[in-house]
Amino acid sequence: MIDASRSIKACAAYYGDNADAMESYLKEGEKKALELGNRGPIKFDENGNLCPEIRKAYSDNGFYIFENVINPDELEDIKEDLEKLRTNFPLGPESNIDVNGNPAFNAESKALTLVWSKPLGDPLGGTELANGRHQIKLFEPEAKSDSPPAVPVILLGSLQFSDACLRTYAHPELLKVAEAINGEDFAPFNEALFIKEPGVGAAVSWHQDGVTHWDSEDFDEDIHGFNFMVQAYGSTAVNGVWVMPGTHKVGKIDIKKLVAESGSERLEGAVPIVCNPGDAVICNRQLLHGSFPNCGYEK
Repeated sequence: MIDASRSIKACAAYYGDNADAMESYLKEGEKKALELGNRGPIKFDENGNLCPEIRKAYSDNGFYIFENVINPDELEDIKEDLEKLRTNFPLGPESNIDVNGNPAFNAESKALTLVWSKPLGDPLGGTELANGRHQIKLFEPEAKSDSPPAVPVILLGSLQFSDACLRTYAHPELLKVAEAINGEDFAPFNEALFIKEPGVGAAVSWHQDGVTHWDSEDFDEDIHGFNFMVQAYGSTAVNGVWVMPGTHKVGKIDIKKLVAESGSERLEGAVPIVCNPGDAVICNRQLLHGSFPNCGYEK
């Protein structure tokens, strides 16, 4: 597992009077996450069904970490593609050229491909973007003076720009997991890359992904589906997603009320998704989740 101890201290230092509270929160969250027991290899029974203990752990918590899904060669292929793509990013949100003066990868794109933020910002929190699901704005630490004015947060439509991402999207073991949970009649429908560069990566405020079925008569814990989160660089308490286990079962959450009850954005009971490069996480789209700005050293 990635040792994030240096990053935890570095991150906490950005929080001023709340530095000690933030450091304790990150450390305790990491410890609790590793005690949940919802991680291991992908396993199926003799009938091709996802093993019952995996299904139960996923149902109990709302997420599960599949370890070592992407083999080392595949992982290097993905990283190489991502790094190549990153060098072809535009210089900023108003630019169409990359750092070498070449047309940016999305120079001719008509649809939105990159979402930008100020360094260590929370561009979605408290806005009506994404159907207003990000109800609160997280604390935005002051980035270092040499930080760029804007940093990329989300890359949309990555499959058209990266063959490695396309191959990962069609990973047979992951599709088999999807079939085991959703049934044979399912359609992958969306893809995005979240970019959390060290020292500047933006936050994604607490939210639930589900939008359409909260009031459905057939509401259940799986009605909004789930996300696969394939880890190219690994996930820690500092750079990764935090989740509130079990919240996928309770319906639409009043996040403002939850923050008030917790006394801060450090929600009680939340844990980080802690995993290694090559791991793949399934995360219920009803699960309350979010991420803090990446004030640490790991991408």
